[in-house]
Amino acid sequence: MSFTVRDAQTVAEILREAARTEIMPRFRHLSAGAIRQKSSAEDLVTDADEAAEKVIAAALRTAFPGAIIIGEEGVAARPALLDELDGAELAFSVDPVDGTKNFASGLPLFGTMAGVIVRGEIVAGIILDPVGGDWTIGVRGEGSWTENPEGVRIDLKVEEPLAVNKMSGTASWSTLPEPLRSTLCANLARSRSAANYRCAAHEYRLISGGFSHFALFSKINLWDHAAGWIIHKEAGGYSARFDGSPYLPGHRDGGLLYAPDKASWEALQAAFFKGTEYGA
Repeated sequence: MSFTVRDAQTVAEILREAARTEIMPRFRHLSAGAIRQKSSAEDLVTDADEAAEKVIAAALRTAFPGAIIIGEEGVAARPALLDELDGAELAFSVDPVDGTKNFASGLPLFGTMAGVIVRGEIVAGIILDPVGGDWTIGVRGEGSWTENPEGVRIDLKVEEPLAVNKMSGTASWSTLPEPLRSTLCANLARSRSAANYRCAAHEYRLISGGFSHFALFSKINLWDHAAGWIIHKEAGGYSARFDGSPYLPGHRDGGLLYAPDKASWEALQAAFFKGTEYGA
């Protein structure tokens, strides 16, 4: 089946409506009981996450009958849901509130994401900024762009590559095992700077729009990365897992590194992973 730009815009409107009704009314209005811990103090879920995912899933099933919905909170409740991706004609990955820690802290740096997988291949991605009201879309073969509710569109292009010591980006490394974690953190100093915004949605917008050079992620949950992966790719970027193998939606480990092109990816990978199992 084909997934068109119009289909992607339909998904964007679904995300926008869920943000309007379920996410933004709860922003900075969460009671203590509306914020709950999952695996750690950094891994939270709120009433907004759960309510928005239900609304998004229902709307996607109506708009795209027969589609499989793989949402972050749905998988948390039933891990076997991930197995339904295998053989699915059409599947959506959904992260209702990416950057939940920021959201729960009252920090306006969070996003709502949906990735589109057709027969095992990522073909589209949508990232909504609920605070700003605009969204970023990438569709295979159609490029990627940011669009506001009035329909004004800005095409995206990744930053020009530079030497490693002149490139800035973002890095999420907290879940890596030792000694990889400590060695990587030391090696990140080879770049100009490496920040962490606790929100993949906005980090993907930065690298896809040419506002940062690289992004590194230690966890590769489908709902966190399917949308951003295709948006970055359609903006001209290059990415792979830490060992250089291509990222696929079924992958659950191996990390991800993004760069402006293959040559700069190889330079970053060599610099960041020197002295580790992934490097020399």
